[in-house]
Amino acid sequence: MSTNETKSYFSCLVRRLVSVTCLILVGNVFMAMAVDGSALWLPAQADQPVTVRLSDKTPNPTLLLAKQVLEAGWQGQAGVTLKLERKADKALKPGGFRFTGEGISATTDVGLLYGAYAYLRTQQVEGTVRPTVSNPSYQLRVLNHWDNLDGSIERGYAGRSIFWRGKHDLAVTEADVMRWKDYGSANASLGINGTVLNNVNTTPDMLSEPVLKRVAAIADVLRPYGITTYLSVNFATPARLGGLPTADPFDKAVITWWKVKVKEIYALIPDFGGFLVKANSEGQPGPQDFGRTHADGANMLADALSPFGGIVMWRTFVYNPSDEDRAK
Repeated sequence: MSTNETKSYFSCLVRRLVSVTCLILVGNVFMAMAVDGSALWLPAQADQPVTVRLSDKTPNPTLLLAKQVLEAGWQGQAGVTLKLERKADKALKPGGFRFTGEGISATTDVGLLYGAYAYLRTQQVEGTVRPTVSNPSYQLRVLNHWDNLDGSIERGYAGRSIFWRGKHDLAVTEADVMRWKDYGSANASLGINGTVLNNVNTTPDMLSEPVLKRVAAIADVLRPYGITTYLSVNFATPARLGGLPTADPFDKAVITWWKVKVKEIYALIPDFGGFLVKANSEGQPGPQDFGRTHADGANMLADALSPFGGIVMWRTFVYNPSDEDRAK
């Protein structure tokens, strides 16, 4: 081979290597765009098509989600038909599911959704899906976000709130809904069934009508994922938002105010979960401000929520922050 031929050969080889490298880089860019991390552990796409059959002729949004989860992330063989069936099963608790030879069965729609996520997880971890029964260990599996109404997050280390941008920016955008759906999917895939949308060190404005309408919008998005919505409340809200002269839990006007407010909430969110309360701790208002006990305050709120099935989560993290002995 002559010198000119050698130069031409290597020049052509270099051009080919550059072309291949560029193709690899472009491919990686498109892969990075397709896998942005929002799906977390869920498969980015199905390896093969799968046929998912529903036992219900008129499936609800949760059942349709379960079908969508399996179709979007199937990691098994092609040509498989999987059946999702809701039926009585004494071995299953609410939210539990069974892997059968034909597919997944559960006593509730959310159980089928949990089963769909678990099926994909089993495919990825074990490869083979065997008949099994799975039940939740705890009835309430609730996250508490320390998100503030202004969009900041107390002790937050990964950006701003996905729920709040401020009390004057409450319009629901398409981007909001997409992020809430990603959030719902991530939590349902782990069996989370409740979320408190705001910080325990909260503002009375959380129970204002405009804010509650946004809470209702969030609840509507999360509901198909089996997630119940809760709120942290400021114990002094009847006075600071409602204009009453006191927030004493024994005051009849205060008791009435809470009952009316709770009724307003359930008109917007029929499956609202209830309240989380941090009272008389680290400067937060509470029943002790009026000579009442924590039980007095908690029971007053529980009485307002009880007709609708709501609960009160009263924080036991209670101490005098200015006292050197916090163990007392």
